[in-house]
Amino acid sequence: MLTSTKMKKNSLSSSLADAISVLPSPLQPISHPLLDKHRVQLWCKRDDLLHPTISGNKWRKLKYHLQHATKQGKQHLLSFGGAYSNHIHALAAAGCQCSLRTTGIIRGEPNSADNPTLTDARRWGMTLKFVDRASYRLRQNADWLSQFATADTLIIPEGGSSSLALPGVRELIDEVPFSPDIWVLPCASGGTLAGMIAGKRERERILAIAVLKGAHFIANEVCRLYPAASTTQGWHIAQAHHDGGYAKFSPALWQWVQDFSASTGIPLEPIYSGKAMWGLFRELEAGQIPAGSKLIFIHTGGLQGLAGLQHQGRI
Repeated sequence: MLTSTKMKKNSLSSSLADAISVLPSPLQPISHPLLDKHRVQLWCKRDDLLHPTISGNKWRKLKYHLQHATKQGKQHLLSFGGAYSNHIHALAAAGCQCSLRTTGIIRGEPNSADNPTLTDARRWGMTLKFVDRASYRLRQNADWLSQFATADTLIIPEGGSSSLALPGVRELIDEVPFSPDIWVLPCASGGTLAGMIAGKRERERILAIAVLKGAHFIANEVCRLYPAASTTQGWHIAQAHHDGGYAKFSPALWQWVQDFSASTGIPLEPIYSGKAMWGLFRELEAGQIPAGSKLIFIHTGGLQGLAGLQHQGRI
């Protein structure tokens, strides 16, 4: 069973940057019969190894939010998420690491406070405020947000997806010693995709695998975060691999993820990276990836979510 890394405030006086486990994150080659069949090379950018608790795209998206908070003299970070949110989990850990107060506005009922994700968040000092779904839908409404606005508070959008997320994501590209034909990543809020579009080289393509149903809105969100994306060529959001919708997955997908992890040594979960890797291989089987291509798959972390799935009895 996966258990989250436990951190205590008195051991976290150093900055976030001082606590990086691996930077740059490793680039791991992947061997698989289907790759050989289609003459495609694949590497996994192991951003899940960046930090023991603030891993993957959450580390990259929060990096410059934290720097901004420090420069602006903010002592309090407030953001939004569901009861099993990777972002809320990472924000609580980052706040604890950097000696900043944190508040999570949680969609759901207070009885979820004892799940593994929110138990960690509370242990790291995060204050939880639970709201109903109707209220949560107002999280981008300026009038509704005004109740949380104070002089020392930095309000971070859900998922950490704002313009401050983009430079941290862009840095990933410069860590890779060659230019791939295609970058592949899971996509939900659009922040990581926007950062990759902002940083990619002209010839490179990006294949974003939408992990939720009805993902037509993501392209608009990407262009809001990075307006130049509307005129940037070479990126595509594949919407046929959601397997029923956000946080949903079939027994077949979960079995595929387990088999893939066992054969490659790369841990995956079925909500984000596992679903996206599965979607990539479906694209490969459908002949959507040109022979001879070099691909880099971005592992966006989120492995703490496995504990929540176990807690719910879903795996």
